Amino acid sequence: MASVVCSKSCAFPEIFGPFHEEMTVVCLLKCACRANKVRRLGLGTSLTLGSRSILRNPQAVATDVSTKEPNQVQSLLTGKEKMLANYVPVYVMLPLGVITADNVLEDKDGIEKQLKELRAAEVDGVMADIWWGIVESKDPHQYDWSGYRSLFELIQQSGLKLQAIMSFHQCGGSIGDDANIPLPQWVLDVGESDPDIFYTNKSGNRNKEYLTIGVDNQPLFHGRTAVELYRDYMLSFRENMSDFLEAGLIVDIEVGLGPAGELRYPSYPSSQGWVFPGIGEFQCYDKYLNEAFKEAANLVSHPEWELPDDAGEYNSKPESTEFFKPNGTYLTERGKFFLIWYSNRLLKHGDQILDEANKIFLGCKIKLAAKVAGIHWWYKDASHAAELTSGFYNLNERDGYRPIARMLRRHNAILNFTCLEMRDSEQSAEAKSGPEELVQQVLSAGWRENIEVAGENALFRYDRAAYNKILLNARPNGVNKDGPTKLKMSGVTYLRLSNDLLQRKNFRIFKTFVKKMHADQGYCSDPQKYGHHIVPLERSKPKIPMGQLLEATEPMKPFAFDKETDMSVGGALADLIDNLIDKFASILK
Repeated sequence: MASVVCSKSCAFPEIFGPFHEEMTVVCLLKCACRANKVRRLGLGTSLTLGSRSILRNPQAVATDVSTKEPNQVQSLLTGKEKMLANYVPVYVMLPLGVITADNVLEDKDGIEKQLKELRAAEVDGVMADIWWGIVESKDPHQYDWSGYRSLFELIQQSGLKLQAIMSFHQCGGSIGDDANIPLPQWVLDVGESDPDIFYTNKSGNRNKEYLTIGVDNQPLFHGRTAVELYRDYMLSFRENMSDFLEAGLIVDIEVGLGPAGELRYPSYPSSQGWVFPGIGEFQCYDKYLNEAFKEAANLVSHPEWELPDDAGEYNSKPESTEFFKPNGTYLTERGKFFLIWYSNRLLKHGDQILDEANKIFLGCKIKLAAKVAGIHWWYKDASHAAELTSGFYNLNERDGYRPIARMLRRHNAILNFTCLEMRDSEQSAEAKSGPEELVQQVLSAGWRENIEVAGENALFRYDRAAYNKILLNARPNGVNKDGPTKLKMSGVTYLRLSNDLLQRKNFRIFKTFVKKMHADQGYCSDPQKYGHHIVPLERSKPKIPMGQLLEATEPMKPFAFDKETDMSVGGALADLIDNLIDKFASILK
């Protein structure tokens, strides 16, 4: 077992290194040596992944458009070409149940009409969940892609691009779910005899949204592990959808890594009584994760340490628990050890599945992506309790998101983040919510790691205030009339296609939003013109050395964001004009 300790004065060693076959013991305790641990570990100050520095300025992410000198290049570009460098593509999520649980494209004519309306609005593409519970529902290795082939043909005929989500989670039971698509029945049958294949809280309640990461490498599913189930599904997708991949219809493959497709634990299930802004509960009490924790505790000579029993319940507040209260368990040696272990298991889970996805889609002209949840409540509490129960070990003195971004970079993957539309002022004071600061932190983490970041709105919103906030986050420092903007998201996916969105007033505002996302330019069919070079997917880089992940937990000041977007869809006056237009229209009828 590899072992690195930065100083004998440290109080204890903690488990780290989720990307190694063997557990690696490292000291991370906040002590006298902490400020110098990078130097003591011999890491230097300019770490690299592959051939590129991970500490480069984010402005260097912009792709060179020529081998000529920058001034020469800019002088050759027209004003329109320069503005196109600020273009951010817009995608729209399709309804969750666009393919029914019976694997049927039920309302083909209706969906076709809606897709044409999106295309007329100059939307770039759509996003669709490709449900495991539909495609492999009947028996192991029996994949039926017929419903999705029908859908893909419609999308292709409409002239839109597609972001495809490998959805290994249950649909139904989460906020906003309006369909019911469980995991494959034969998987649920395994759970009848072994309920520990599901996430479990300290009270023993099982969550069937997604298989526990404790069985990632357990051959419990007719001889296959959970990771092998996901791998085989993605392989079948590539084989059966190869014509759509080769035609360039599919631009992103977002790999589902947890409940709601997000890289997180199901810590706040409404199906078990959670109500906002409850802190949620840790979800690691199945026998497989329990055994893994005991093994980790033994490795650091603390066999007496157990999983937390003092972290409250789903709807607790931080100060009402022993674990999250000021000077609570989360700040003790045992608490820190647990949180390192809990968050690292999640990182290892994402890393392993994305590695399989990379091998399967190797050579395809697509981007891999992973979705990270926006756990914004209790962000302004010292404990960050809701983030911690979800698996994000993020504190004021510890960055819990940049290690995720660094892991994604290994796989050439996009970080897709949520809650882009939210403002702090819209949240209740009791939740100590900080969506604006959270978005700023996470996007900055991605840009610092030189990866592409994309995003979504978390709630159904049709108002100008929400669109303006998304526009600000998409280009936090505004547009640059002379070329690429300093910071820019690679894309935004709008939640979600519905009759409400297509209602006259709502759709009128949405079309203005799309135009502003495109920097007042028309639809651009060539992604290279706005800096998106979709090349054949390359093999994942080598597993990340422990020291590079250690460095990524050091907090850094996020990049500065403007207060308001310079590409607004309007405000109160525009709303007044909209109301007048609708009033006159109703009179004319």
